[in-house]
Amino acid sequence: MRTVVGVMGSGQPLDTSAYETAHRLGALVAGHGWVLLTGGTASGVMDAASRGAHDAGGLVIGVLRGPDGAEASSYVDVGIRTGMGDARNVINVLSSDVVIALPGGPGTMSEVALALKSGKPVIVLGWDPGAAIRTAGRGRLFDAQAPEDAVETARRVLLGDM
Repeated sequence: MRTVVGVMGSGQPLDTSAYETAHRLGALVAGHGWVLLTGGTASGVMDAASRGAHDAGGLVIGVLRGPDGAEASSYVDVGIRTGMGDARNVINVLSSDVVIALPGGPGTMSEVALALKSGKPVIVLGWDPGAAIRTAGRGRLFDAQAPEDAVETARRVLLGDM
C-alpha cells in the first residue's frame, strides 16, 4: 500500500502566504509518491493542498462531509462521500499514516487530538496547537487545578455564572 499523508487545516479562505504554504505542501507530498488525504472541500487548506498535489501529478483523496460530493474540490481524484459531517475527522486521521496540521480551527484541533489519541504521528506546521486550542475555546475553555475546582466550574457554567 502507498503511504497516505493527511493534511489538515482551515477550511476558511486563506491569505496568499497560507495558500502558498498549503499548495507547496501538497506538491511535496505528491513529489514523494505519497497519497494526499484531506477533508476534500473546495476551500482553505484542503483545496490548496489538493491543488498542489494534483498539479504535481499526485493522487488526492478527499474524505467529504456530505453524502453526494457537492462540496468536493475539483482537485480531488477520489472522493469518499461519508454523509457524516465533521465526524469524518475520525476517518481522516485513521486513514492517514501521518498527519500534517496547518493552522485551523476546532475541526483541525479535533483532528490533531484524534490523531495523537490513536497514536499517529502529527506534525504541526506554522502554529502551536496549545495556543490555538485556547484561542478557539475562548469563553468556553476553563482551567481547573483539582477535581473540586472542575466540578465547581462545571456547576457555574451550567448555571450561566461564567
